[in-house]
Amino acid sequence: MTISHHLRVHRSDEHLPREGELAWHLAEVATDEVGVDDDVVDMIVNRVIDNAAVAAASLTRRPVSAARQQALDHPVSISGPGATIFGCALERRTSPEWAAWANGVAVRELDYHDTFLAADYSHPGDNIPPILAVAQHTGRDGAALVRGLATAYEIQIDLVRAISLHTHKIDHVAHLGPAAAAGIGTLLGLDTETIRQAIGQALHTTTATRQSRKGEISTWKAFAPAFAGKLAVEAVDRAMRGETAPAPIYEGEDGVVAWMLDGKEASYDVPLPAAGESKRAILDSYTKEHSAEYQAQAWIDLARRLGTERPDLRDPANIASIVLHTSHHTHYVIGSGANDPQKYDPAASRETLDHSIPYIFAVALQDGAWHHVDSYTPERAGRADTVELWRTVTTAEDAEWTRRYHSEDPNEKAFGGRVVITLADGSTVEDEIAVADAHPLGARPFAREDYVRKFRLLAEPVLLPEEIERFLDLAERLPELTAAEVLQLNIVAKHGVLALAPAPKGLF
Repeated sequence: MTISHHLRVHRSDEHLPREGELAWHLAEVATDEVGVDDDVVDMIVNRVIDNAAVAAASLTRRPVSAARQQALDHPVSISGPGATIFGCALERRTSPEWAAWANGVAVRELDYHDTFLAADYSHPGDNIPPILAVAQHTGRDGAALVRGLATAYEIQIDLVRAISLHTHKIDHVAHLGPAAAAGIGTLLGLDTETIRQAIGQALHTTTATRQSRKGEISTWKAFAPAFAGKLAVEAVDRAMRGETAPAPIYEGEDGVVAWMLDGKEASYDVPLPAAGESKRAILDSYTKEHSAEYQAQAWIDLARRLGTERPDLRDPANIASIVLHTSHHTHYVIGSGANDPQKYDPAASRETLDHSIPYIFAVALQDGAWHHVDSYTPERAGRADTVELWRTVTTAEDAEWTRRYHSEDPNEKAFGGRVVITLADGSTVEDEIAVADAHPLGARPFAREDYVRKFRLLAEPVLLPEEIERFLDLAERLPELTAAEVLQLNIVAKHGVLALAPAPKGLF
């Protein structure tokens, strides 16, 4: 049974007992010792593999290298063996908050891991780096790690179901900080009050604007969730030492809801599992087959199919216009409704291009495929016929696709739309797609073998074959791992791979 927590703003002269706070209820979810269902365990394993896959593909990219260097410049804290860093030798460790930072950037850099979309956006796989880092440093086993991850996914997804941050231009990592703090609390077996304080501190320190996802998108897009994970680790540390958080953090008259979200008259109903109910929210999330913003996944699949069936659509000389009729979110965030000229700029950053559905649709249409590197190169973005085709693509909000985007019925919830291609001779080609091929309701839903295949594809250029097998063996035995084996749950790059990566110097 799911319970609904009613959240509203309270004046300071109203008495709100701590047991009435959302932060307390989130902490109660974290301290509920209910077991983890087998299908949830299987999906957690899938997402651990998925995170390692996308991290492997990003090891030599500059933001990842910068974050890794920062982590390596900090020693292991004295209270444990430390945590491993993606790409580095297993013996080379750092303090858990810095491992959360470095590994979080590696996971997020290519925009290629899991997603959940509802009232807000989220990449709940961003919880894995901080919780794994703390598990390694504190000597927790695989079963404890699984419980912590189940909590984090549950809480972030439940917050995303109910509370829109983006409407008020607050970045979606404000739901990640509390989720990661709660997940760490479950991992460590902390009490409800300590987790409540950690959640409050994590939320208070992870609210930021969405400018990181607007205009010319910077490398901070990858750093933002890693920063939230790092701050969650630090929030738990302070809470364990008895330090407290602003409260009530959500409901206070000067709190998050009153001043950052819908205001003092606002209210929300946040769905949470009842006591004793399994944490199953991870099963409502979905990963990416393609390295691009999730709302582009279905459009890539439709474009590559259309281009293969109708090669004439690849030639801009044959095209008068391409209109993607889609949801409000897709139109205004990655479509022409964003009014970002950068979304049509061949010199735009990779981060900008993976948030430009006009670019993505044009390239997928022409290439009949999508590649996490080749589809974003300056040469590919600057190709004359692509630029010409790209500039014929616009988006338009369609009320029905917006309704389906927000539907709570998983059988009709959709992230695609309908394309109308007007040819130079005046004829039209129309088609539509509701969900990506890899979605649970798509043409080819991702299963374990797909996650493993994705890992092998992305890891083979940078990991030795025996390292690939070593990691997969550990990941697929996750709930059975000893604490010593959890400490080995990392990917180690081939000799010389990291030496080829940028090595920027900074303050530390």
